[in-house]
Amino acid sequence: ALSFTRNVMDNDKLIEVNPYFEKVARQQGFYSKPMMDAVAKRGSIRDIHEIPEDVRKIFVTSHDVSPEWHVRMQAAFQKYTDNAVSKTVNLPHDATVDDVRKVYELAYDLGCKGVTIYRDGSKDNQVLSFSKKAKQAEGALSPIVKERPETLPGFTTKIATGMGRLYVTVTEHEGKPFEVFATIGKSGKSTTAKTEAIGRLISLALRSGVKVEHIVEQLKGISGEHPVFHEGGLVLSIPDAIARVLEKIYMKGVGYKKPRHGHTLNGDACPECGQTISFEEGCVTCHFCGYTQCG
Repeated sequence: ALSFTRNVMDNDKLIEVNPYFEKVARQQGFYSKPMMDAVAKRGSIRDIHEIPEDVRKIFVTSHDVSPEWHVRMQAAFQKYTDNAVSKTVNLPHDATVDDVRKVYELAYDLGCKGVTIYRDGSKDNQVLSFSKKAKQAEGALSPIVKERPETLPGFTTKIATGMGRLYVTVTEHEGKPFEVFATIGKSGKSTTAKTEAIGRLISLALRSGVKVEHIVEQLKGISGEHPVFHEGGLVLSIPDAIARVLEKIYMKGVGYKKPRHGHTLNGDACPECGQTISFEEGCVTCHFCGYTQCG
């Protein structure tokens, strides 16, 4: 187990974490007590998408391995050993009598001199345990919102909408979209507030592990009062415009060109969109609308 609940005297329960897994979790920034509790309840990280895929492939637990391959591993060692090789075949809590029969028959066919099985939850109290009910484990896992690094690279795209020019800024972390900031041109405080709210909710979803495709699917096609044409397509609303930007960059493989590294100083308000302008590489620039004094 990578993170597990240890039952000790007086019915006390302690959460313990594999030291190597904890080290990697801290190094890659996904360590937290709620996350370790969730891993302990699940007994596996295979389906916890908040954890990077490469980590999930390395830290495989006994319950991620099928009973057949537990037996085949034992048989591989038994082949070159005179004494009986001992290994426990871990079965899930819902294993059937037929599942047990298959384990023993396979062990016999492969030449094992003995085999041991343990069905999870077959005892009321186990020294090491995780949630017996998969559905409960699913519900016990709350989305883990990744912490925001101090500095993130990003890009800004301008797109026309029926409410004015929309500036969509996307920041990235580990090569994936991390936040979305949306700013609409001079169109009134109500529209500006709603646009900002959409960006905040998208950012929360991205930082919680929601895939870009799912966000685009929800936003694309939402109709507004004043659809307009932009680059040969009809932009139906502000949410639809944001979805088009995300789809173009991350689902159609267009990508964006990363800027050169340089020092940045925040300055006054942009005369075009009212957002904060920056002084970079000797030039005043607005990352929200693209305004610059350098031509």
